[in-house]
Amino acid sequence: MFNQLDASVARFIQLTAEELELFHSLLQFKKVKKKQFLLQEGEVCDFEAYLLKGCCRSYYLDKEGTETILLFAVEDWWVSDLSSFSEQTPSNMFIETVEDCEMLLINYANKMQLFEQVPKFEKFYRLLVQRSLGVLQKRFYASVSQTAEERYLAFMEKYPHIVQRVPQHQIARYIGVSPEFLSKVRSNMYKK
Repeated sequence: MFNQLDASVARFIQLTAEELELFHSLLQFKKVKKKQFLLQEGEVCDFEAYLLKGCCRSYYLDKEGTETILLFAVEDWWVSDLSSFSEQTPSNMFIETVEDCEMLLINYANKMQLFEQVPKFEKFYRLLVQRSLGVLQKRFYASVSQTAEERYLAFMEKYPHIVQRVPQHQIARYIGVSPEFLSKVRSNMYKK
């Protein structure tokens, strides 16, 4: 169960057998069915989840109830509300499973214990946060500098393994357009 996560961690830091054992002991395995919430607006996020299997999405709702999808997380990705988790404040986002999922979760108290007992994990999490911030910055830049068609093509190129796993209306909300507009974009693309 831990092999996939251990390989992911090993790309950033090297751990002893004892450090790995401690890390494993602080994690909770969880199976979650499709279309279940891991987090809802107003709740304090008390987990960071590493996906072993399945797909989740993180999103916000505006005042009219329109979704803005921040990310899709699949195998070998982490999902959480970083701000709510780090500051232990209520979240303004939702995290929902798109498929049946299996995941390993670490709660806030266990993560703090991990940082105290294995300080090199601070480097691991810092590198994950840096990568996430870089992805968000590129995504923000694309949202203000690219057309919907360019954003859709970039999404399909960067995440071909996700395109077949999530509904088109959710991809539309990820790239920042209505499902109807994405349908027009796709129709025009296929005509070319």
